[in-house]
Amino acid sequence: MTIRTILVPVRGDDRGEGLLGHALALGRRSNAHIEVVHCRARPEDMLPFGVFLPASMREQIKTAAGSMADVEEDKLRPLFDAYAKTHGVEVVESPPWPQDRASMSWRERTGKQPNIIAVYGRLADVIAVPRPDRSQNFGVNTLEAALFSTGRPVLMCPPGAAGTVGEHAAIAWNGSAEAARAVALAMPALIGAGKVTILSIGSEAAADMGPDMLAAHLASHGIEAGVIERDGGKVAQTVLSECGNCGADLLVMGAYGQSRQLEMVMGGVTQHVVDNARLPILMSH
Repeated sequence: MTIRTILVPVRGDDRGEGLLGHALALGRRSNAHIEVVHCRARPEDMLPFGVFLPASMREQIKTAAGSMADVEEDKLRPLFDAYAKTHGVEVVESPPWPQDRASMSWRERTGKQPNIIAVYGRLADVIAVPRPDRSQNFGVNTLEAALFSTGRPVLMCPPGAAGTVGEHAAIAWNGSAEAARAVALAMPALIGAGKVTILSIGSEAAADMGPDMLAAHLASHGIEAGVIERDGGKVAQTVLSECGNCGADLLVMGAYGQSRQLEMVMGGVTQHVVDNARLPILMSH
């Protein structure tokens, strides 16, 4: 059981290098293949919705959008090749992927990024996406597509350069079905981790499915896990602060146990972590 493929969708923003760095930091631990997918917008998607435009203007907009997509593609591919060379990662364009070292490939897909992720993410072992910024309406649809349309674990990566990812994995545990699913899907990363810590925070932890039971389950897979228990306090804030206190570089957690819409409007554990995490989060729903 290991991570063999990580899907990394990119487009012409400033998040691509940091996102790729986090994916590669996790992928190197298991000699995974990093499949970088450039999501090229369709010209028709650039047309304003619900606004009547003369046919000539529609064609002008589509032509301009196609030219912009060409420019973006011509800019990003050399950056990808330079990144691979700088970091000593072999670019392998078709399977079989190497088993004894990390590798990368570049793919062009046409369409909206969430739609591309929803389809091609289903056969990835992990999907890496940037942490959304709701204030700028950035990345929300991408994260949602990865979480709710693929059935795969999602590595949500904070802005900035990557350090280690998966050397010390923390697990946010409350005994719920969502948390159990997250642990099951993250098992390859947990097996490959140098250290694992279970975080059991306040009333969120179910008494009949406590951290000791999870520790025993992990032990049956050869994983020795420590336990940190905290009473009371705000669960999401405490989880993130304890990750910092114990030195975790990856947090495993279930996502949106409540209604996603309710958490976004009223707040919730997942939404607070999504908005504020400074370490990579391996989550699933």
